[in-house]
Amino acid sequence: MKIGIDILGGDFAPDANVAGAVLAKKELPNDVQLVLLGDRDQISSGLSLLGENPTDYEIVHAPDIITMHDHPTRAIPQKPNSSIAVGFDLLASKQIQAFASTGNTGAMLVGSIYKINTVPGIIRPCITSTLPQIDGSKTILLDVGSNADCKADVLYQFAVLGALYSKNVYGVENPRVALLNIGEEESKGNLLTLAAHKLLAESDEINFIGNLEGRDIFFAKADVIVCDGFTGNIVLKEAEGIYTLMKKRGIQDEYFDRFNYENYGGTPILGVKGNVIIGHGISNDIAVKNMILHSYEVAKSGLATRVNEAFN
Repeated sequence: MKIGIDILGGDFAPDANVAGAVLAKKELPNDVQLVLLGDRDQISSGLSLLGENPTDYEIVHAPDIITMHDHPTRAIPQKPNSSIAVGFDLLASKQIQAFASTGNTGAMLVGSIYKINTVPGIIRPCITSTLPQIDGSKTILLDVGSNADCKADVLYQFAVLGALYSKNVYGVENPRVALLNIGEEESKGNLLTLAAHKLLAESDEINFIGNLEGRDIFFAKADVIVCDGFTGNIVLKEAEGIYTLMKKRGIQDEYFDRFNYENYGGTPILGVKGNVIIGHGISNDIAVKNMILHSYEVAKSGLATRVNEAFN
């Protein structure tokens, strides 16, 4: 298996990405090859400074950078030699089995849709977040920002995608799927959640357990929580804010330490034909390492193939 890593993406590139790749290599099986995309001289120099032999990695020269300020839809065609564009070319041609980046999220979404293509039947691909539960388990929240406005059938597909992710990557045999709402009763909510609840309740594809209120998000009542990207992004940022606030207040707690984004590294784009993983723009070497390790888990599980089979 080959995993491609965008070395030029993120706030602390290239150093954090090279260091993260070195850390990940130590934990990955010997048959996994890391493909580092970026400026060849920078990568080789960075590896040597860390005591690594550059020949132990496959280095692909892609010196152009898609910055956080570049327009997502124009960046890839305007910068064909960028690390993101070249990474998608390798993934599309199956020269790598997964591609991970902490760079421009919009460009990663656009590249996924137009270079890798959406799985037939998928209305909108989405991104997820992993929420730590009080009992030690993990819950998937989707969407968390790529689709601010959704219709009921889109939320239904998010539920199916989330259940496939939970089952194939996290090993939950029959994931409990809940709809994030303002009340547990099926009559509660706005027009979107009312319509979505009806679709989900009538489905035999998923294990739908009903509505879930915001106060119950972290109490292990569901394995998958479905919402539109506007709502999901607010939930995610609020959780990140609470963690940051506790750190600033000097509060040390084992459970809340699990809110640290470094522990999760990245999340796959669900609904596209390949394994594409997006990491946080402020990722340090630990976060990059965990993003690469999660990329391996996603690729090993065959998640993209499972999604394609489910929708076709």
